[in-house]
Amino acid sequence: MRGPTTAVTLILRARGLGGLLTALPALRAVRAARPHHHLVLAAPGWLRPIVDLSGCVDELHATPLVGDLRWNAPPPTSAVNLHAPGSEAITDLLGTEPAQLISYRNPDYPQVRGPLWASHIHETARWCRLLESAGIPADPTDLALAAPEESLGARTHVVIHPGASPARRWPAERFALVAAHLHTAGYRVVITGTAAEAPLARYVAEHAGLPESAVVAGELTLGQLAATVAGAALVIGGDTGVGHLATAFGTRSVLIFGPTPPELSGPPPERMAHIALWSGRAGDVRSTEPDPGLLSITAIEVIDAAERQLLGVQREAAYSGVTESVRG
Repeated sequence: MRGPTTAVTLILRARGLGGLLTALPALRAVRAARPHHHLVLAAPGWLRPIVDLSGCVDELHATPLVGDLRWNAPPPTSAVNLHAPGSEAITDLLGTEPAQLISYRNPDYPQVRGPLWASHIHETARWCRLLESAGIPADPTDLALAAPEESLGARTHVVIHPGASPARRWPAERFALVAAHLHTAGYRVVITGTAAEAPLARYVAEHAGLPESAVVAGELTLGQLAATVAGAALVIGGDTGVGHLATAFGTRSVLIFGPTPPELSGPPPERMAHIALWSGRAGDVRSTEPDPGLLSITAIEVIDAAERQLLGVQREAAYSGVTESVRG
């Protein structure tokens, strides 16, 4: 419980699921450096189940977008801007009148003496570098989340997540080819997505010959989605929050990248359970059409990577004495 004299650190990260998970090492670094502070995260309220799993935040201040902070509490002891140093984020945090603001530098705010924006490094490392500039040690590899209890010991299904922003969306018909191959091989396939992505998920299932029950897009809470990913044998998808969930839970994954290279937003190299497929060509993340480099990745490449990952799951199960198969 926060009292009137409690030291408060306010962290602004008004992004989606992937944004939260790439910021997790930074959140843990602040928690470790300031164990007696009341740590408040300004982020979308729907992320609460994942914030709770992180175990490092005392309070979630529901903030759907940058520019919509609506802070009515006393000034925080410290504020941390985990956004690019645009005017909205800095204005939001300066408006809370913090005693200290940690942010990347913006020339329009000379009173904010942070480091220069780092463009060509992994997003997780970017936030850790910001904290280190303020004397807070941070480990960019500290990405793991404890799996929800209901997912423990499962590994009985393959998750296919076909949705993504337009530039990052690998074609639905190729996802269907992958799903059909796995279904024919005897694997239980689950198609996830948001409610808006339910028609896309149904298209993939129908063209893959899957039953209607395989589609759970729009039906799962975020907590249920987390359990579904944590308990999967394999996750197949694009550069999305679900891919970041697989990384956080250590669930094997095949992630299809474009237009952003995986070294900027994908699984870190030391997390060996993930295969990131990438054409080698960067593109426009704001495009309303799928990235050409993304389109150069074939269904055969994804199927091959998926088979290698599932073989690894089977070997791990055999080594641990687990007899239940991911095949249906």
